[in-house]
Amino acid sequence: MDLDQIWHQFIDHLLDNEEITQASLRKFTGIPFIYIHYHLAQNDNSKLFFLIKKAASLSMRGKQLHCETIFVRQEEHVYVFRHRFFVPQQKMFCCGNLCPDCILFRS
Repeated sequence: MDLDQIWHQFIDHLLDNEEITQASLRKFTGIPFIYIHYHLAQNDNSKLFFLIKKAASLSMRGKQLHCETIFVRQEEHVYVFRHRFFVPQQKMFCCGNLCPDCILFRS
């Protein structure tokens, strides 16, 4: 699974919305931040969160990924979020050690 491709799809899905004029990914010390230029008459962060979740779900479709979005700051019409894609911490295969959380014991 190539995370760069997922990030590219995610940014493309964000830019499909007409309220979002610009979206970019920047990494500082390995932590990904998304910068979004969002223009809406009223200050409605919940709609922007919905648009981010929708774009992320479209990008993650068919893959074993989760995402986390945390609001960082806002300046004028620029919103900054810490956003990351991650693999869930579940066992996906049997290693043969008879672990208590082995997938063989799932019903």
